[in-house]
Amino acid sequence: MKEANHHVDFHHIDEDAFSEFGRVLLNIEIDELVQYMDTTEIPEDGNVYVASVEEMEQTHIEKRFRETVYGGLPIQIGYCNGVNSTLNGLEYHKGNEINIAITDFVLLLGKVQDINGNSYESSKVKAFYVPKGAVIELYSTTLHFAPCKVEDEGFKAIVVLPKGTNLPLSKEVSQLTEEDSLLFMTNKWLLAHPKRQVLIEKGAYPGIKGENIQIYY
Repeated sequence: MKEANHHVDFHHIDEDAFSEFGRVLLNIEIDELVQYMDTTEIPEDGNVYVASVEEMEQTHIEKRFRETVYGGLPIQIGYCNGVNSTLNGLEYHKGNEINIAITDFVLLLGKVQDINGNSYESSKVKAFYVPKGAVIELYSTTLHFAPCKVEDEGFKAIVVLPKGTNLPLSKEVSQLTEEDSLLFMTNKWLLAHPKRQVLIEKGAYPGIKGENIQIYY
């Protein structure tokens, strides 16, 4: 896929370049989660995100993730399925995120440290190929958004986060720092690309400059 995507710095999660953004978790038994994901569908258009699924949170792997990766903090397990191919936005959370690849997909990643005045240059984004079955942990300083598909059918991904993340805000946030303008949902700071009007109309800050990167396959 590198040949089809010369316009972006393209890597595989097994390469050293990924260590700046996260790590690959090995020897994780995901069969119970895969069985549930087999019952979910990929939409014909756009993406569908479900923050918390009780059936997946009642599996043994929830306890393992909660007690190890999250140090005992409450977590939620949900999923994101879709047919997305473009950057559209970049988000981050105050807490690491686990992604489990039910299909192959590509993640477009950046660094919180490269946000300057609530602005981020998309030319700094790196693309990472995530193969089916991979379990990865993204650091809280990693900018990310929905995966990009690498086949016509779309993608499926499990998403694990600190409990309550991506839920609607309970009240309007008072402005204390510049970063507060990026708070879009609970524990979700988001910069949108200006071409992604559907996000901006919902209140997302149009902070991404440059190309709205698209992944080809």
